[in-house]
Amino acid sequence: KDREAMAAGQPVRNEEWVTFAADGCRALLETVKTPLRDRQGNVLGVLGIARDITERERASQQLALVDFALNHVKEAAYLADEQGRFHYVNDEACRALGKTREALLALRVIDVDADVTQPEQWQAFWGQLKANRTMTFESRHAAADGRSFPVEINANYFEYAGEAYVLGLARDITERKGVEEQIRNLAYFDALTRLPNRRLLMDRLGQALSASQRSGEFGALLILDLDQFKTLNDTRGHDVGDRLLVEVAQRLIIHMRQEDIVCRLGGDEFVVVLEGLGQDALNAANQAETIAEKVRQALNQPYSLSINEARYLGTTSIGLTLFQGQSASVDMLLKQADVALYQAKGAGRNTARFFNPAMQAAIDSRMETEAALRQALERDEFQLYYQPQIDQHGELIGAEALLRWFPSDRGMVSPAEFIPLAEETGLILPIGQWVLDTACAQIKDWERDPRTRFLQMAVNVSARQFHQSDFVATVQRSLAASDIDPTRLKLELTESVVLDNVDIVVSQMRQLNALGVSFCLDDFGTGYSSLSYLKRLPLDQVKIDQSFVRDVPEDENDVAIVRAIMAMSRSLGLQVIAEGVETQAQRDFLLQNDCRAYQGFLFCRPIPIDEWKSIPAMQT
Repeated sequence: KDREAMAAGQPVRNEEWVTFAADGCRALLETVKTPLRDRQGNVLGVLGIARDITERERASQQLALVDFALNHVKEAAYLADEQGRFHYVNDEACRALGKTREALLALRVIDVDADVTQPEQWQAFWGQLKANRTMTFESRHAAADGRSFPVEINANYFEYAGEAYVLGLARDITERKGVEEQIRNLAYFDALTRLPNRRLLMDRLGQALSASQRSGEFGALLILDLDQFKTLNDTRGHDVGDRLLVEVAQRLIIHMRQEDIVCRLGGDEFVVVLEGLGQDALNAANQAETIAEKVRQALNQPYSLSINEARYLGTTSIGLTLFQGQSASVDMLLKQADVALYQAKGAGRNTARFFNPAMQAAIDSRMETEAALRQALERDEFQLYYQPQIDQHGELIGAEALLRWFPSDRGMVSPAEFIPLAEETGLILPIGQWVLDTACAQIKDWERDPRTRFLQMAVNVSARQFHQSDFVATVQRSLAASDIDPTRLKLELTESVVLDNVDIVVSQMRQLNALGVSFCLDDFGTGYSSLSYLKRLPLDQVKIDQSFVRDVPEDENDVAIVRAIMAMSRSLGLQVIAEGVETQAQRDFLLQNDCRAYQGFLFCRPIPIDEWKSIPAMQT
């Protein structure tokens, strides 16, 4: 073949083994044979140049051996440079990542590592590897089909021919992670309900105490116990009891906030840890009590535990305790909540009790007040008191109807105590209707006396009451039932009423204006009073809040505020009345600043209608 090629005038490159007899060594030579010709093209001979390529061949054989070895290990192997570019990948790397060798060699490490995805992350890793020379760590690799899987990587740094490289061996540890997760679940989660168990509860409760220490906010610990659970187990079997426990766990998860911790303490006891309840102790207690009551109601709903048996009705007892910071240990909190749980059991079950006696007393008092408030209308315990409103001449121009509550088993309850509770529970709706009806009936009664025939009655309306869709209709019914002149009725609204859904508020006010009813904006200046919404409202009057009247004319700030309110009211064409007038100096200052209507102790306290004829203004 060489002769044929050279006869054709072509050089020949080949390799052949040559043995040197002198020492018996064998070397591999690469030879290039080039034909020599004369000017006429005749072959005169051959020029042969031989080069020893023994070392290169040995290196090639070594690389082939390394490739063969790396393709017979279980780990995915890769060689990458300082920029993270792949220079070599073995067959296992191709299989695990679902890519061909050519495709992988065109990528970088950050293209397949699900945890190291940015160049700066790779550079940070490279710097750490260069310093340590070898590292073993866990990461996740992303396969071509979109899935990712956990790997354990052994990375080794080395330099060759002036370049730096990393040889990485990555082992798929999916199976190991699964076993670890099973062990973790057995150690930290209840096998039946899948909720965290007592061990994990202790850890998470400790974290909650640390978080409370940093934020200063209260948290709460609730222990729940299923009433008569042992009876259920004994009569219907443990399988049914287990199904109940699973259902209870599911209901707890559904009804708790995402940040709350729900655990199974053991048996039929569950624990809930509430965080972020604010920095006010009483408010935190109210929130915890509300959540506990919601949970109790949810767990008291019927359960379907067997196909062929009737639905099971169970109840739950709950013990609560508050925590703030780390003043109490985890064990101490559990003991406190447990004591409260026993108190709940001792109170007849199916209830919640606080550990803190003072706080429990406050919760009990609130619940008692709410229960009594629900019966107050039926028991005829409400009464309207009336505070006269006087003009600049000392003449009676009207009155404000003020609600008072006299429970049959105790003295008068302050409106500051029961009005917010009535609004929160929705009882303000029937109570507010009673106030409106009673006030209209009193206006009718005043028509019989020439001295009171033209008085105007101011009635307070709550936000919840005013925003009822049928509020206008209820006022119309009260007016019709009492058969009074609608102009004698004045409704007092607070800024919290008018700021919410201004368009709807304006519409309802105009409908009532059309009937003849007037409006007064109560507590003016204490909220967000501004011309931007005041000019839209069909108001007739504003009432200067007593907090501004109290210190005039001595306090310069209050003086300035009162004058500003008067100026704003004049610009809007509104009448002004001041409440809380207690001294002659206050009344004189208000008159000097063109305020011509007053209400306060200087003239008369709120009194029942039986004492109405005794007020000075009625005797002139």
